[in-house]
Amino acid sequence: MADCYHCGLPVPDGADYKVTIDGESHEMCCHGCQAVAQAIVDGGLTSFYKHRESPSRRPEDLVPEALQRFDLYDQPALQQSFVEIDDASVKTASLILEGITCAACVWLNERHVNALPGVVDFAVNYSTHRARVRWDDSKIHLSDILKAITEIGYVAHPFDPGRQEAVNKKEKSAALRRLAVAGLGAMQVMMLAIAMYAGDYSGMEADLRVFMRWVSLLLTLPVVAYSAAGFFRTAWRDLRRRQLSMEVPVSLAIGGAFTASVWSTVFGGSEVYFDSVCMFAFFLLASRYLEMGARHRAGEAAEELVKLLPATTTRLNDADEEVVVAVSELAPGDRVLVRPGETIPADGNVIDGRSSVDESLLTGESLPRPRQVGDELVGGSVNVESPLLLKVEKVGEDTLVSAIVRLLDRAQAEKPSVARLADRVAGWFVGVLLIVATLVATFWYFHAPEHAFAITLSVLVVTCPCALSLATPTAITAASGALTRLGLLTTRGHALEGLAQATHILFDKTGTLTRGILQLAEVELLNDRGIDRTRALDLAAALESGSEHPVGKALVSRASHKLRPTDLTNLPGHGMQGVIESRRYRIGNAAYVAELSNSAVPLPGDGFGTEVYLGDEQGILARFELRDELRPDADVAIQRLKELGLQVEILSGDVAGAVKRVADQLGVSEASAGMRPDGKLDRVRELQAAGHRVAMVGDGVNDAPVLAGADVSIAMGQGAQLAHASADMVVLSERLSALPDGVRKARATRTVIKQNLAWAILYNIAAVPLAAAGMVAPWMAAIGMSFSSLVVVFNALRLKAD
Repeated sequence: MADCYHCGLPVPDGADYKVTIDGESHEMCCHGCQAVAQAIVDGGLTSFYKHRESPSRRPEDLVPEALQRFDLYDQPALQQSFVEIDDASVKTASLILEGITCAACVWLNERHVNALPGVVDFAVNYSTHRARVRWDDSKIHLSDILKAITEIGYVAHPFDPGRQEAVNKKEKSAALRRLAVAGLGAMQVMMLAIAMYAGDYSGMEADLRVFMRWVSLLLTLPVVAYSAAGFFRTAWRDLRRRQLSMEVPVSLAIGGAFTASVWSTVFGGSEVYFDSVCMFAFFLLASRYLEMGARHRAGEAAEELVKLLPATTTRLNDADEEVVVAVSELAPGDRVLVRPGETIPADGNVIDGRSSVDESLLTGESLPRPRQVGDELVGGSVNVESPLLLKVEKVGEDTLVSAIVRLLDRAQAEKPSVARLADRVAGWFVGVLLIVATLVATFWYFHAPEHAFAITLSVLVVTCPCALSLATPTAITAASGALTRLGLLTTRGHALEGLAQATHILFDKTGTLTRGILQLAEVELLNDRGIDRTRALDLAAALESGSEHPVGKALVSRASHKLRPTDLTNLPGHGMQGVIESRRYRIGNAAYVAELSNSAVPLPGDGFGTEVYLGDEQGILARFELRDELRPDADVAIQRLKELGLQVEILSGDVAGAVKRVADQLGVSEASAGMRPDGKLDRVRELQAAGHRVAMVGDGVNDAPVLAGADVSIAMGQGAQLAHASADMVVLSERLSALPDGVRKARATRTVIKQNLAWAILYNIAAVPLAAAGMVAPWMAAIGMSFSSLVVVFNALRLKAD
């Protein structure tokens, strides 16, 4: 009876469901599999069958109720909790995919969904089995996308942290059961093996030896049939698709040793290898269990952020009565009471109370930050001291927590080039070792045939490329998690590589080295008409009263009397003009203000800050100088970056004096002022042309061109800027000291990857000749291979330390 080409189940007698795939007709077990396979063929995705590692799900395995519920996901009220609206019609959502078992499944889903009209982008994270989809709602609805995924045998639904956790627990539980069975079998079989080895020297009755072999066979059977079954299934499917994976030599080793041992037990052969089979399976499963744990922990970084938000909160109604509601019911404008010790449920502003909040889980900042009326509160942070009344501004996908999770998703969905290289090398490595094993078997068959099988078995086991395949992904995931806890969010897969290789680090000034908050430093009177500094400042503040410019905000905050201007006009890039108490005034740059009175343009001040002038129709009245504050740890961060060997430069669009002041304070010798975005990009390209690797640090919005041109880009992430960050990394806190920590961690990651790859290669260089020479018994090979994999995993997990 033939097996269904799509799902692998037997094809019933008399069934006639066939689909032509790549020119060959294949049997299907039912109409459903035929329809799914035909949909894959019609979509031009037949390569899926060449790369998948397990049968596809049967259509009837899908829950019909789920299909019916898909339409509900199109309702705007339901989408509020998990859909982000990019513009009028383009939306983004995070999904969980069930049924993903291998990279081929990821490939199939991405190709199938991205081919749908109206889908802007669809990417699947293999580590977390999560997907992010962007679609044009005017062309296709979310329910159509979910149904399209169902058509090819998978189940997708909106991301739910609880369900993701359940999926991880299910995968971990199954792996633990397989590991437990292998471990118990290995312990019992090893005890019998030691007894038989001792009997070789001290003497053992033949009947007792046969009995022990049969008991060993029975104990090994569940290890092979249950614990190692996954290796056989994957290897068989790979061979049918003419693909080589590491499961092929693993299965050959386990299957060959077990078959030979059974033959020796039944027909009285000289050697059995039940102990080697059990130990090989146990150590291999143990190393993969540890790898799975590291992968889950990497994915948990995002899940922990999502779980930061509480399930319920206390909302005040119009009568100021406290009502406990679900956080999902909150809307912008709601007032929420957050008591000490409670988690802030959404982004918003303090409208009553004074306290401090702990944002360490979001930003890596260890000390609580003071908050009072007017200050922003971030959802997920914890109120520490006294009650706060919060006015909700953002909920759901608009919150800062959701923005961070989206960036983490994107980083984890991308595979760095070194990981892709390791995957390719591992594929070739399997082919080479099979050739070596064949040559070894041939040699020993003609020279000492009684040892040929055991030696070939040792070669197959000792050369398992598990360590090679684990070397890079475990290091990358461990480092990304550690950096997130430090407040440096990795948003692109290649970011760690780029930062580790950087030779130059370039900084924008305003908003990066400085806090981006201008403060009034000096008021200089330029008239003899009796206007003092207070009057000049009040006039300036009145003209800037409606401005959102940082200069205007700084002046308004220092005014002592509120004057009411009329006829206000704004000339962008020059300044403001208005009438106050029947007199026309201007505030802005020197030329604009001097033009009002046809007077000479005043000479600039010392140029250490931003200068604006105030004047009326009779002349210039005053000059205001505003300066920006350095970030508290900027000097320490710059010094540490220099100690790490990086060349530090400042590229700023500000005036020369202000840039020089900052450069002198930080001890930076290379600083350029008055630079436009294209000038900054030219400087980056100049360094790259000279063979340097450039890291650019900016505020993520107006530095977008130069950030895109650098080898690795780092943005200072705050609020809305973070939500739109296109940088490779984002500094979640305001601490620049996260940068040298990131460089150190990125370099350590590269070192660990090199160590892991070197260890895997050296291990095989040393072990293969010994095994081929007959100096390594199969059980020794099993221990050596497993030890090699565990060394790689534990070496990578060192990166989790902060």
